[in-house]
Amino acid sequence: MIRLLLLLLCVSALPWVAVSYPLDGAEQTGISRLEGYRLAQQDKVPGNKLTAGAQLRQAQVILRVEGVAGDPLQSPDLQLTQKIIALLGSEADDYSISLLDLSDPAHPRYAEHNGSRIRNPGSVGKLVVALALFQALADIYPDDIAARERLLRNTIIVADEFIRSDHHRVPFWLPGEMRLQKRKLVEGDAANYWTYLDWMLSASSNAAASMVFKHVMLLRHFGRDYPVSAASEQAYFSQTSKKELSHDLMAALQFPLVRNGLDPEKLRQGGFFSKEGKRRVPGGSSVCTTRELMHYLLLMAQGKLVDEWSSLQIKRLIYITERRIRYASSPALKDAAVYFKSGSFYKCRPEYGFVCRKYQGNKLNLMNSVAIIESPAGAPQLHYMVTVTSNVLKKNSAVAHQTLATRLHALMQSLHPVHASQQ
Repeated sequence: MIRLLLLLLCVSALPWVAVSYPLDGAEQTGISRLEGYRLAQQDKVPGNKLTAGAQLRQAQVILRVEGVAGDPLQSPDLQLTQKIIALLGSEADDYSISLLDLSDPAHPRYAEHNGSRIRNPGSVGKLVVALALFQALADIYPDDIAARERLLRNTIIVADEFIRSDHHRVPFWLPGEMRLQKRKLVEGDAANYWTYLDWMLSASSNAAASMVFKHVMLLRHFGRDYPVSAASEQAYFSQTSKKELSHDLMAALQFPLVRNGLDPEKLRQGGFFSKEGKRRVPGGSSVCTTRELMHYLLLMAQGKLVDEWSSLQIKRLIYITERRIRYASSPALKDAAVYFKSGSFYKCRPEYGFVCRKYQGNKLNLMNSVAIIESPAGAPQLHYMVTVTSNVLKKNSAVAHQTLATRLHALMQSLHPVHASQQ
């Protein structure tokens, strides 16, 4: 259920959750916790101190790819590719990686290893949901960015049965106690569209992603009449055949990919992230390749993902402004602005002497990382983008990606010694 309210959301601060979006964006977006994080940097509320790389203002998060001629992804640099393969060592066959070095925009260098290998994107597929939303907004309000902003700021989404079930926790501000609580979403939780987007991309909440996508379907179906009453929502999902709902789902997720020059055979999200969403609206399979994920990042960085405004909003939504994890947690990146999304999926099977642990599956151990690195933050001398998928069994894939990030950053520094010395 949604309501259109003009309300002022309470400020928040949460020291122990990895979050996104520039800290000065609370008033514009209504993502209430952002102001709390900003106040924490001033010691006015409890909270962790952020590194320089996590403290960019909205005005400093910009689209930086200009003057890149042609399509750099069509001409891989064999020398750079060999350097990356050497970094991977004996596990190279278990990795797919694409890297685009834009530190010298006039001479971009692209490298890839197993770049066309198909894998499940996991939570990286939430980037496709973000694209679906911003494409729908642009189609309905093509010449009215203010209308898109109002919809995201003022539309209140209330969690319903589509969230069942999810283990991810998200932050909630408790104004009476001047603190935040970290917990799972439950039915009845209300927040504006921006906040649900933030929960989807920062906390990687499957419940939030399912609500975001449910409302993408409603937005596409009702157009400028959206938001609609709870009764209209219910009628759409209960009275429309599953075959037609499935068609609407696929159109909502795949049409934006095609519109933006992306290949659904190489990058797609097949459906809802929740079990209940999948039951109510049948979908398909999800796939990705590192090359097509890089294509997504390049379009965004060029301002060509939907349009310049949409590209910038997605970039802000994946800007990490708190505790970094996996690839983004490399100490080498502490002063860098990191724009990041990751996803994991692991499975274990009985094996004598083996203990199943998180991110260390012995049957399947997928880890996916998508990152834009601008180092140092605010005045980058090194600027590169990386997409990685891996399936190294029995090895902590979160630590492996962190280590890879450190090695790749050292490689970038070696390729640009003058730039690196200025950091």
